[in-house]
Amino acid sequence: MIRTVDLRGKSLDKAGYQRLLPRASLDVATAMVAIEPILTRVREGNESDLIALAQEFDGVTPQSIRVPQSALDSSLAELDPAIRAALEISAERIRIVHNDQVRKEHTTVVVDGGVVTEKWIPVDRVGLYVPGGRAVYPSSVMMNVIPAQIAKVQSIAVASPPQKEFGGLPHPTILATCALLGITEVYAVGGAQAIALFGYGMKDLCEKCDLVTGPGNIYVAAAKRALRGLIGIDSEAGPTEIAILADDSARASEVAADLISQAEHDVIAAAVLVTPSEKLAKEVVAELEIRVMQAKHSERIRTALLGIQSAIALVDSIDQGIDVVNAYAAEHLEIQTAQSSVDASRIRNAGAVFIGRFSPVSLGDYSAGSNHVLPTGGCACHSSGLSVQTFLRGLHFIEYSEKAFTDIASTVITLANSEDLPAHGQAISVRLEKP
Repeated sequence: MIRTVDLRGKSLDKAGYQRLLPRASLDVATAMVAIEPILTRVREGNESDLIALAQEFDGVTPQSIRVPQSALDSSLAELDPAIRAALEISAERIRIVHNDQVRKEHTTVVVDGGVVTEKWIPVDRVGLYVPGGRAVYPSSVMMNVIPAQIAKVQSIAVASPPQKEFGGLPHPTILATCALLGITEVYAVGGAQAIALFGYGMKDLCEKCDLVTGPGNIYVAAAKRALRGLIGIDSEAGPTEIAILADDSARASEVAADLISQAEHDVIAAAVLVTPSEKLAKEVVAELEIRVMQAKHSERIRTALLGIQSAIALVDSIDQGIDVVNAYAAEHLEIQTAQSSVDASRIRNAGAVFIGRFSPVSLGDYSAGSNHVLPTGGCACHSSGLSVQTFLRGLHFIEYSEKAFTDIASTVITLANSEDLPAHGQAISVRLEKP
C-alpha cells in the first residue's frame, strides 16, 4: 500500500534526507515545449482560437469565453443553501485571518530633513486561476479572491476550465462562488491558454494582467514559468503533498484518513508519515488497507500511495523527525505528537503547519481561515503561501531637504567614484553649484 523508508541510525544533512524522500517527477521543461504553440496561438489569436482550444482540450465548444453575468447570477440563485452557508462561513474566516496581513504605510526619518516612506500599493490587475477536472474547487476561488480584495486590487479576473456537462461554462459552484464574492469578470478557459490569456491579454476580450495566481496542472505551471517576467506569478504549484510527524500518541485511524485526504487529489499527490513508532506505522498501514478500499476515489488514492512520492519514514526520535520534515518542507505538515505545540515551534520549513488532533489539513483546505494556496515541491524552504502581501508591492518614496542633501553629498560622490560611475557623482555635485 505504501513503501517504508528506514532512516533510523542515519544522521544526514538536508540534502541527504531530501534524496531519500523523493517527490513525484514533474518534467516542466518538456511541458514548456508542448505549450509553446498554445502560447503563440493565444498571443496572436482571438476568441475563436480560445474556443478551438476548448474543443481540443476540454471536449466542449463554449458559446463565449467571457461568462455572461446571467450565468453567474443564476448559478448563485440555484446554489444549494447548505453549500452557500458553508461558503459564507469559510469566507468570513478567511477574511478575519487575511485582514491582519494588511501592511501599514511607514515613514522613517533617516536624518533631519531626510525621510523615506514605504507605501504598500496593490497591483493594478490580477488574473486568478481556478482549476477544474477531477474536482471542483470553490475553495480556491475564495483563497485567491479574498486576499486580492483585501489588498484592494481594483481589477480582478477569474478563469476556470469550461465543462462539457455544463454547456461549456465553468462548474456552476465556481460561478456561484465568484458571484457570492462580487466577481463579475470570469472566463471559461483552462490550462496554459488561460495563463496566456491573462499574460498577453486579448483585444476586445480580456485586458492584460500584471499578476497571475492560483494552482493548476503541469501545463499551467509550465505556462507560468514561460511567462514569468511578462507577468508576476505566485508560484509554479505542483501536486499536493502532506507530511505527518507523529508518535505513539497519534491515532492510526486519523493519520491514515489524513494521508488519504490529500492522496485523493491526484495520482501523483504525495503522502508521507514520519514516525519513530513501528507500532503506529503498522497500524496506519492496516488502516490504509481498509479505508482506501472504502474510498470513493480508491484507485486514484491507491496509485498515489504506491507512488515513489509517498512513504512511511521511520526515525529514531521526534528530534530526528523534525530534522526530516524540515528538510522535506512539505506543502502541508501535521504535527500529531504528545507535545505537538512544542514540536511545532521547531518547524522552519512548511507551507502551513497543522498542530494536534483537531487541526487536520482538511480544515485548512476550507474553513480554518488560513490560505490553502501553498508552496509545493520543497519550495517552502524559500517561499510562502498566498497572502494579501502577494498582491502588494512595497514602494519607497524618498524626500530630502537641501540641508540633508548637502550633508550627505560628499559621501554619495565618493561611493560613485569608487564604482567608476562618475556621472552618478556629477548628478550630485551639479546641485552644489551656484546658479
